[in-house]
Amino acid sequence: MAISELEFRSIISNEIQNALNYYDSEFSQERIDAMGYYLGEPFGNEVEGRSQVVATEVSDVIEYIMPSLTKIFAQSGQYARFVGRQSEDVSAAEQATELVNFVINNDNNGFRVVHDWMKDALLFKLGAVKFYWDETERTEEEEYEGLTEDELALLVADPAIDVVEQEAIEMGVTAPDGSEIPMSMTYNVKVKKTEMTGKVKVINIPPEELIYNRRATSLEDCSFIAHRSQVTVSDLVAMGYDRELVEDYAGQNDLDNDQERQRRFEDLEDGTEHDRTDPAMREVLVTEGYIYADYDDDGIAELRRFVALGDGAEIIENEPWDVIPFAILSPVLMPHRMVGRSVAEMVMDLQLIKSTILRQMLDNLYLSNNSRVVAVEGQVNLDDLLTSRPGGIVRARAPGMVQPLAVPQIGTQAFQMLGYVDEVRDQRTGFSKASMGLDPSTLQSTTAAAVNATIQGAQAKIEMIARVFAETGMKDLAKGVLHLCQKHMNKERTIRIRNEYVALDPRAWDNDFDLEVTVGLGTGNEDQKTAMLAQIAGKQQEILQLMGVNNPVVSVTQYVDTLKKIAETAGFRDTDQFFNSGQQIEQAMEMQAAQGQQAPNPAELEFQVEQQKLQNQLALQREKIAAELEFEREKFAAEMQLRQQELAAELDLRRQKMAADVQLDIQTSVSDNLPRV
Repeated sequence: MAISELEFRSIISNEIQNALNYYDSEFSQERIDAMGYYLGEPFGNEVEGRSQVVATEVSDVIEYIMPSLTKIFAQSGQYARFVGRQSEDVSAAEQATELVNFVINNDNNGFRVVHDWMKDALLFKLGAVKFYWDETERTEEEEYEGLTEDELALLVADPAIDVVEQEAIEMGVTAPDGSEIPMSMTYNVKVKKTEMTGKVKVINIPPEELIYNRRATSLEDCSFIAHRSQVTVSDLVAMGYDRELVEDYAGQNDLDNDQERQRRFEDLEDGTEHDRTDPAMREVLVTEGYIYADYDDDGIAELRRFVALGDGAEIIENEPWDVIPFAILSPVLMPHRMVGRSVAEMVMDLQLIKSTILRQMLDNLYLSNNSRVVAVEGQVNLDDLLTSRPGGIVRARAPGMVQPLAVPQIGTQAFQMLGYVDEVRDQRTGFSKASMGLDPSTLQSTTAAAVNATIQGAQAKIEMIARVFAETGMKDLAKGVLHLCQKHMNKERTIRIRNEYVALDPRAWDNDFDLEVTVGLGTGNEDQKTAMLAQIAGKQQEILQLMGVNNPVVSVTQYVDTLKKIAETAGFRDTDQFFNSGQQIEQAMEMQAAQGQQAPNPAELEFQVEQQKLQNQLALQREKIAAELEFEREKFAAEMQLRQQELAAELDLRRQKMAADVQLDIQTSVSDNLPRV
């Protein structure tokens, strides 16, 4: 017998309250402080009139680590790679890899999601994303004219089609006597087509919106976890929930007054957010949670999903579920705890110490430039003494009435202390000039091997964080996205992979239990990787030349894969622009074998490629010379035509001038022969 709804609601309310108490007492204030340190805000111990400078160690360290992490995970565009454990799983694993990475990168803004996810983890101890299948309904109206009965029947047979308007037109012929003989019927229809489209959505969850039971050591044994967010009344009604019930819970809730949320937006707004005047745009506190509970009273707790409204946990959805749709990151793991340590908390105390030292150094400099003095009372004009300006005069009744107080110089000791603080920071986080290759004291007069060793040693902690991210959250995200694709994609999908369109059907991958996930595609030095791959390619080429393409050691496909890996390491994602795929090469070799031709060895292939390149260059040179000659011909012809036009114009001008001169002479002679009066 299942437990009652009232009992289940009581269980949910108790779990939410316990999780909120744990969240408020353990993590909320720490995350607020971390945000303040990251933004370089005052500590609250400032003294008026003294230096109030704040160092930015937390921000510097996190912003230094982020480029390295994004380069590791996002440079190649592959966040996960599935590997088949058996030979029959290889093809499915490759397709799953392409589909999962395509969903993360194209269906979602993969870079932004992963960037914010990792930054939350570095700053707030925990970064979380949620993945789910998002279905949307799209409606279009279409009109058809002149349909036959069969065409109309075929159209309305589609369950996604609803006929809005229909007009029947009787078609006929005219008989000899003038009467109309009906022959057939045609139809003009207006239909409404409704299509359900869905895709995997991956969203970031702010740390204050994720709550869970305090004894959880990982997502696998987390008995309660929930996402508390604010959703508008309009969105909830569009999802199909009862409008009156939703509006009853709209308005102020705990998240409105949450200090973490206010701290995040305090530089953009003042005070708490007010309720909107439009009732449809008012927000409701929605808790989407996953809990292990013995709902059917069989003595075994099962995973269930619920959706509750408001602080009172009004349950509007309650159903069995198969997987917890969250993936979390924590940069420094703590044994037997789901949440470890953040990078921010490792340097927050150093930021306070460094800020204090900088403030004292500046105060010491201020006192050196404007030192305190001893003045004999009544012997010095105090107004002159209090007015500090260059070239100013202080009137005194006798010499020696004003004496400056000596200010001890602490610059040397302060700089030594700042250097020590930087060393402690480097040991904790790996953040240093040496790790970036910028420290002249470390790299001067040093061999290349020693420089690489210095840089790699300093980056060891960043590589450790990357490995932790890969083996925890990234793996969970890849498995979750693949699970959603297999569960909800009801037809094959065509995606573009390396400039080729490939149709993938996750429904055919019934062997997901034979797939393992490997993420974090290497964190070593790229130059070393390229050099090692080049050595491997050289050995493969030697074997192919000595033993032929059918040797038992290495195949042409493996050799091409090595060359592609070199191009990928160099940053070229589309390697097909340089080399054909292994499948294309094998097909070409099979065709040659079927035609009785012997496949050439790599040396012959290289010679043929060079010969073809030379022929292409000669052909290009000939075309270039021919184009230049043609251009010169056209240019000469154009110049000749222009010269002819100029000569013709000059000749015409001369004719006109001669005609004018003749006319002038005639007029002159006539005027000379006229009788004078």
